[in-house]
Amino acid sequence: MSKHGSGKSGLSRVLAASALAAALVLSGCTAGQNGRPGASGTAAESGSDRDENRVYLSTAAAEPAVIKGTDAEAALAASQTLFQSSPVAVVAPGGDAAAIEAAAAEAGPAGAPLLLAGDGLEAELQRLGVRQVKAFGAPAGAAESAAAEASPGPSGPSGLPEPTGTAEAARTDEATGTAVSGTAAASGPAEWESVLGGVEILGPDQPLDEVAGAEEAAPFSVLLGEDVRKDLPATMAVLQAAGVRTHVDAAADPRADPETIDFLRAEPEHNILAIGADFGSTAQFAARTETAMTAAELPGGGMLAFPSRRMVALYGHPSGPALGALGEQDVEATIDRAKKLAGEYKGLSDEPVVPAFEIIATVATGSAGEDGDYSSATDIDLLRTWVDAAGEAGVYVVLDLQPGRTDFLTQAKAYEELLKEPHVGLALDPEWRLQDGERHMEQIGSVTAAEVNEVSDWLARLTLENNLPQKVLILHQFQLRMISNREQLETGHDELAVVIHADGHGGPGQKLETWRALRQDLPDDVWMGWKNFYDEDTPMFSPERTYGDVKPAPWFVSYQ
Repeated sequence: MSKHGSGKSGLSRVLAASALAAALVLSGCTAGQNGRPGASGTAAESGSDRDENRVYLSTAAAEPAVIKGTDAEAALAASQTLFQSSPVAVVAPGGDAAAIEAAAAEAGPAGAPLLLAGDGLEAELQRLGVRQVKAFGAPAGAAESAAAEASPGPSGPSGLPEPTGTAEAARTDEATGTAVSGTAAASGPAEWESVLGGVEILGPDQPLDEVAGAEEAAPFSVLLGEDVRKDLPATMAVLQAAGVRTHVDAAADPRADPETIDFLRAEPEHNILAIGADFGSTAQFAARTETAMTAAELPGGGMLAFPSRRMVALYGHPSGPALGALGEQDVEATIDRAKKLAGEYKGLSDEPVVPAFEIIATVATGSAGEDGDYSSATDIDLLRTWVDAAGEAGVYVVLDLQPGRTDFLTQAKAYEELLKEPHVGLALDPEWRLQDGERHMEQIGSVTAAEVNEVSDWLARLTLENNLPQKVLILHQFQLRMISNREQLETGHDELAVVIHADGHGGPGQKLETWRALRQDLPDDVWMGWKNFYDEDTPMFSPERTYGDVKPAPWFVSYQ
């Protein structure tokens, strides 16, 4: 099983970012002394040892955080998060692509924050102690003001003003008096004075005063949403100016991609920041970051079961072949067989295909037994042998429950110590869930959504509290009545990947009809699974048919 180092436990030891309220979902923090060069408190707290001509970056610890919003909002938030103080800054109007591009080219290499005109701009410049701003483009309203001043007034036959052309054509260069066009070239200090009163404003051709850059880059590891580089150029310029590490996380979930996990773990003492709405809330991102930094990875890498991989499993019981293919050989031979079986699918999927076991942990019985539950529990020590061997070999394990007259949660809790393993998931088999007075083989069992939800709530909590990667929770089904009120299933637990597993056997037409029926009115956030029967299917689907005729292709396939 692929694993990284354990990292540091506890969010308090995973450093992160702080920031603003309006455009963010961020936790606030106050920068202060922490032993890093240049760290000496906020701009408002600057003392006699602070060089007013030096840029100071934030170095204080905070929880993982998410920046959202427009480019103007995100750039402002990034400045608040990454910079303690800066005597200089670059400004540009939002929505003016040419001006922003020119400003970004200036700000990043200069180590100065780039802020777009809008709410919060003046307050942030004051917080940073900015004395000099280099301005690109024209602030909002400047073009309209210039056009109005250039208008000759009413002179036509109707008494209305004559057309005067574009606002850019009406403006003139202050030095030459000649007309200019293009907002990036047309800006001048006068146009920004009403927006940035009290700060020395330079035009795009004037150099910033020389200032001393920060002594080192801001200690941040920043995850970017897939389109951030393209959609938030001003924000990217702020990140460049602060010298932070960046990594594009297309999944917007730090648990999903082994490369993202490696990126974060390479600098475990860094603050962690995400930019982009797809990363979710601060609380959700913080929990996911904790897992990414410290939990073991699943077989095949990463910490999300799907869609990072597909799984192909042998189903049965270690006692022998009567209950499925898994028991037809010893554990080492079963591992080899599962790997070979998964290998038959690898050329058929864009995702890696991981071998798996689905082990029947509690077996439905014809007699009531001493406890009267018509279910026989397998000894944990026997299962441990198979679970440990599978983990060492990179094989995922699902423990299957056939509870008889007891409930699923009671049986699941009996295997808690095995479910605390990072590569072990759970399957519930309603066919073998009896109500009072029922017996196996006399009717097909069923379970309520409420009982399933009790299990999913418990399993999600177990996963979270033990800092485990996402767990597979399989719900076997071949008739809709087997899970009553299925629409009420809780499938939104971030810690679980819920699979509805089409468990019927028969001919191809019958199996595909079951598949289509189970997919109708499917709850949200559910993955689909499929079972192939060596003896009962007529004929059994080949790997090509399993991924080709079954649409969409199932994420978890088991063989019984």
